[in-house]
Amino acid sequence: MDWGSLIGIVLALGGILAGQMLEGGKLGSLVQPAAFIIVIVGTIGAVLLQSGWRNFANGLKMAGRVFVPQDDNYASLMHDVTNWSTVARREGLLSLERMIKDVNDPFVAHGLRLIVDGVDPHKLREVLDMEIGAYETQQRLSIKIWEAAGGYAPTIGILGAVLGLIHVMENLSDPSRLGSGIAVAFVATIYGVGFANLVFLPISSKLKAIVNRDVFRHEMLADAFAGIAAGDNPRLIEERMNIYLM
Repeated sequence: MDWGSLIGIVLALGGILAGQMLEGGKLGSLVQPAAFIIVIVGTIGAVLLQSGWRNFANGLKMAGRVFVPQDDNYASLMHDVTNWSTVARREGLLSLERMIKDVNDPFVAHGLRLIVDGVDPHKLREVLDMEIGAYETQQRLSIKIWEAAGGYAPTIGILGAVLGLIHVMENLSDPSRLGSGIAVAFVATIYGVGFANLVFLPISSKLKAIVNRDVFRHEMLADAFAGIAAGDNPRLIEERMNIYLM
C-alpha cells in the first residue's frame, strides 16, 4: 500500500469536511444523491463517449496502481542484466534461453528471446523501441479517462446547479420544496469541482508519473539487450545503465 497516496486523499477530503463542520455546517447537508448522480453518472457517460469501452476499462484498472508502492528496484535489475551479459559472453547467446522461463516481465522475456534468436542488435533495438512506443501510447490513452473526467466533472456540476435552480424556480409557490432544490444546486457544484481536483486530476498525474518510470525502465533495458546482442563487454553495459540513473 502506498500510504502517501492514501493519506493524501484522506487529508484532501477530510480537510473539506472539517472546514464544513468548523463553519457550523452539517455533514449531512453535503449528502445529496441527486447531485451525486448528476455529476458522477454524467461524467462517466461523457468520458465513456470520448474514450471508448476498452480505454475506459483499462483506465479503471490502472487506478489501482496509484495505491501500490512503486519500487523500481534498479539495483536488482542491474544485477540481472550484468548476469545475463556475463553468461552470454562466456557461454554464448543461446545460453540465455534457460533463463527466460524464470522471467515474469513480458518485456524482459521478449528482449531475451530476441537475443537468443540471434536478431541483429540494431533490429532488436528497433523492435523493442516499437514495443515501448506502443505500450506508452496505449497507457496514455487509458490515463486520459481520468484527465477527461477532471475536465468534465466541474462543467457537469454547473449543469447540476442549473437543474437545481430550475427546480427552485418551478416551486416558488411552495416554500417547503425550495430548500432541496437549492441544496442540489450548490452541492452539485461542490461535487463537480471536488471530485475533479481531489480525485480525478491527481490520479491522472500520478499515473502519468508511473508510466514515465515504466518507459524509462524499458528504454534502459532495450539499450542493455542491444549491447548483449552485440557482444559488448558486461562492464560497458553496466556503465551505460549507470548513465541512465545519473
